[in-house]
Amino acid sequence: MIRVKANKKIIQFFVLFFLCSCQTVFAQSIFVGPDKKFEQKKLRIPYAFYNDSFGTAVGFAYGITGYPQKQSMLLGTAIAGTEGSAMGFLMGRDLRLPFSDRLFVDLVAQIGRFKEIKSFSDGNPNFPDEPAGSNDSDKDNYIEGDGWDNYFQFRFQYVLPMGHGKDQTVNTYVMDRGFVKSGEAGGISWNPLISGKTYVEVKPFYRQQEIDGIFFNNDLNTNGIEFSVFRDNRDFFVNPSRGSALRLKVTRDWGWFDSSAPWTAVSGELDKYFSLGPSHRFRERVIALDFWTADTPTWNSSHTENGIRVYHRPPAFAGATLGGIFQMRGYASSRFNDKAAIYYAAEYRMTPKWNPLSEISWLQRYLEIAWWQWVPFVEVGRVAPSWNVDELHSDMKWDLGFGVRVMAKGLVVRIDTAASEEGLRVQMMVSQPFQF
Repeated sequence: MIRVKANKKIIQFFVLFFLCSCQTVFAQSIFVGPDKKFEQKKLRIPYAFYNDSFGTAVGFAYGITGYPQKQSMLLGTAIAGTEGSAMGFLMGRDLRLPFSDRLFVDLVAQIGRFKEIKSFSDGNPNFPDEPAGSNDSDKDNYIEGDGWDNYFQFRFQYVLPMGHGKDQTVNTYVMDRGFVKSGEAGGISWNPLISGKTYVEVKPFYRQQEIDGIFFNNDLNTNGIEFSVFRDNRDFFVNPSRGSALRLKVTRDWGWFDSSAPWTAVSGELDKYFSLGPSHRFRERVIALDFWTADTPTWNSSHTENGIRVYHRPPAFAGATLGGIFQMRGYASSRFNDKAAIYYAAEYRMTPKWNPLSEISWLQRYLEIAWWQWVPFVEVGRVAPSWNVDELHSDMKWDLGFGVRVMAKGLVVRIDTAASEEGLRVQMMVSQPFQF
């Protein structure tokens, strides 16, 4: 979603809080208990927090799940802080359009003014000859300042009539202590005509980022459409134990309206899950593997505008990037960005039978923590100025980490700590990290 460090932490905060306080329904799915009853949930809550960008901040969030349809969700919040940062955010998930049983739309909108936005983009006067974000770039080669970050997107998702999506587009999971009792929507066969759901996705987007620093003014605007095909053959998308998922994506900014430059990016992600079954101490043990790669075909194309050469490249927060909550968690958000990128990850997800959180009555009353999970993981990857197999697999960056994850109100919440050559980082986010 949002890749800038300063405001991303805020978005994670209230989305995480909301989703841990409500019955969660998305990916055209409904969660019900063993009695198979569904209950609409609402959230109205003020909250407060502190960080460097906002200072002391207050906010109010309102959310509802199961409205206007059982599989959909709406969330809105507003935040303001003593440092001058302020933000409004609106999100809707899995809204089924009235003229089609198979067409759904998600929407995300953010308008915000922030302190200390950090971007690994060119412009730092201390590194005049080094491309910011490249594989060999210095970790301090970034620009930072106050500014705006506004973001809008709509994702239209069409469920193809095949596999588990042939007879029903909205899936109902019957849950028992955080595990699926019945209603699996994939993982029974590799054949897409038999197992899993396949989607065609179209996502128009717009993002405006302005950073005002002491020595520079950096304005980046991008808008376009993302086209993708997503095959989800996981048995349970929230916490898979078997199956796989594949997404192939093309993103295009035509340079229309106020776009900084036209650009095209292509990417693909494949994840695979192997269940090792239960053991004496664990309810479930799963090996999760992920592969992701991206390229920017227009990277070396350019045109002249007002006597200045403009390269057809995405901003540092888009395209072939590594670092942050999804990939290379031991590095800063979008720490690396270039024409091409490659990434590999492996996790060993262990769910203990012993759940000490279930013994805390007030915590269970508000969060309904079904299980907790221990996850050692390893990641490798790199960016490069061309998509070349040999180059992408040389001098790769790496990190090692350990995560603690819980299922609260039907959703996985994770805290991952990862160590890399650039230090130790803690990443907090909703959902397992692959195919978010």
